[in-house]
Amino acid sequence: MTAARAPLSRSAKGSRVVNREQIIEAATRLADEESIDALTIRRLAAEVGIGAMTLYSYFRNKEEILDGIADDVLGGLALPGGGAESEPREAMRALAIALLTMMREHPSIVRLFTTRVTMSREAMRGALENALVYLQRSGLPGVTAVQAYGLVMHYTLGFASYQAPRSWGDPSHPEVEELRRQRVHFYSGLPLAEFPTMVSLADEMTSLPSDDQFMFGLDCLVDGFLHRLGPGATPGPAA
Repeated sequence: MTAARAPLSRSAKGSRVVNREQIIEAATRLADEESIDALTIRRLAAEVGIGAMTLYSYFRNKEEILDGIADDVLGGLALPGGGAESEPREAMRALAIALLTMMREHPSIVRLFTTRVTMSREAMRGALENALVYLQRSGLPGVTAVQAYGLVMHYTLGFASYQAPRSWGDPSHPEVEELRRQRVHFYSGLPLAEFPTMVSLADEMTSLPSDDQFMFGLDCLVDGFLHRLGPGATPGPAA
C-alpha cells in the first residue's frame, strides 16, 4: 500500500520547504513503485519539488538516501508481542511472517538486501538487534538465535524475490483471483505432449508463489532446525 504524501510547505519566496523525513518518504515510494535504479538525485529532487543542489544539502549522495530508506523500513520492522511468551517455533514463524510482510510492502528492501550492506544503526537495530533479542527471549541461546535468524532471513528473502513478479501468489493484490485463473489457463494450455505433468497439475502449480506455499516451506524449515537441535537444546521462553 502506498503511503500518503506528506504535505510540502513553501517559503516566503514560494520555493518548497522539505525535511529529511519527507525526502526519504518520497525516495521509498519511488523505489517501491518503480525500482532502486529509477531512484536518482535528479528524479527524487523533482519528486519533492526542489532542485538537485538543494537535495545535496540534505544527503551527500544516493548511498545516504538508501541508508535512509533502510533506516525507515528496516528500523520499523514490527514483531508481535515481545517474544517472551513464545516458544522457539512460534517466534521463528512470527519473525518470518513479519519479514515477508515488510518485503511485500516495500519491494525495494529485497533489492537493498541483495545488493548492498548497510552500516546504518537504526536499520541494524530494527532488523537485527531486535530480531535476535526476540528469538533469544523465546529460548534460543546465543549462536543458535543467530543461526535461526539466518535461516529465516535467507528463506524469506528468497521467497519474496520469487513471489514479487508472480502477482497471482500475492493475496494482497486486488486482482489475485483473476490472475490465478489466467495462470491456470496458461498451464492447462501448454502442449500436452511436452508438458504432461504441468498440464495435469495446472491448478496446483499456481500455488508455488502463494502464502500457503510459504508457510509450508517455513514449517518444514523450522521443524527441521529444531529437530536438529535435539531435545532439551532450547530451555523455553526466558523469564
